[in-house]
Amino acid sequence: MSFLRNTWYVALWSQDLEAGKLVSRTFLNEPIVMFRREDGSPAAIADACAHRFAPLSMGKIVHGDRVRCPYHALEFDGSGACVHNPHGNGRIPPAMKVRSYPLHEKHSLIWIWMGDKEADPALIPDFRLLDPDSGRLVSKRDWILMEASWELITDNLLDLSHTAVVHEGILGSEHTIKANLTIEQKGTTVFVGRSVPNVPAPGLYDLLYKRDGGQVDLWADMRWDVPGCMINDTGVTEPGAPRAEGTGFFGMHFLTPETEKTTYYLFAAVRQNPRSWGEPLDTEIQRQVSDLRRIAFQEQDQGIIRAQQNVMHTAPYPLKYCLLEIDVGPVRYKRIMDGLVRQEQEELQAGTGRAA
Repeated sequence: MSFLRNTWYVALWSQDLEAGKLVSRTFLNEPIVMFRREDGSPAAIADACAHRFAPLSMGKIVHGDRVRCPYHALEFDGSGACVHNPHGNGRIPPAMKVRSYPLHEKHSLIWIWMGDKEADPALIPDFRLLDPDSGRLVSKRDWILMEASWELITDNLLDLSHTAVVHEGILGSEHTIKANLTIEQKGTTVFVGRSVPNVPAPGLYDLLYKRDGGQVDLWADMRWDVPGCMINDTGVTEPGAPRAEGTGFFGMHFLTPETEKTTYYLFAAVRQNPRSWGEPLDTEIQRQVSDLRRIAFQEQDQGIIRAQQNVMHTAPYPLKYCLLEIDVGPVRYKRIMDGLVRQEQEELQAGTGRAA
């Protein structure tokens, strides 16, 4: 697998990079350590000392914004330069440095640029719904390390027909299997629409709406941005009524490959047209939304996708997808990603890029 590198991936929720602490992650097979400088800005450098490759994440932050190697106490700053050698005459060899990675903090997330081209923050997709000052009601900003490739997880999210089967009772039911589908592309952004009229409200939607198990029109419209950033505009309303009269949420999904077979999956839900039941029920509903979404992703999605991945990697013969109408979203995003990766590889061969 060739990863797209000259793009912004989500590294962490801002809340998960605390001052004075080192956070170790592997992105696109590259070990990285992240921390905050003294001024609060985030920094990321390769998680291997240039001396004898000890993981810098096993060290500590000193003098405000230097990472001290746990092996020989060499110190590196946020640019990856060695700025202190406590041995001998203290000379620092020119090669005593590690790679640094551009980070940008936006929409309560920390984004990382893995390529060698100039990192342009203007290319970060719009997730302003997550801004702390948006006035929106946001569920827990959560994450899991999925034992599945980011491609299979993206396939799963851009084909939401699976919710009727994999998430039966939570996000769908036998009544929501068949749906009206739409597909649209604007630049490299893909929109997949899914609507199901006049069906019993599935569990999570019933929790947010009337809590009576009544009939509703359900919609789930997914926006996908390169490389793995998605918003699911989803909700329910009275049969035949405008969506604005119903309720739902914007499901945020961010996928960043750790390796070819594992993925960091960050998620949150932003309520839209929320209904109030008063306290303490409103707070309890928010907690249940977070809990049910984690169950759906970690236990249900991960179980089926991990099994799917195992079949694909252990089959004694070549496998080829047999496509259905519900695969319009996965087919479209793959076409875009394949084109971008191919372009990056061609630039590499021309001597202007970096290997995957």
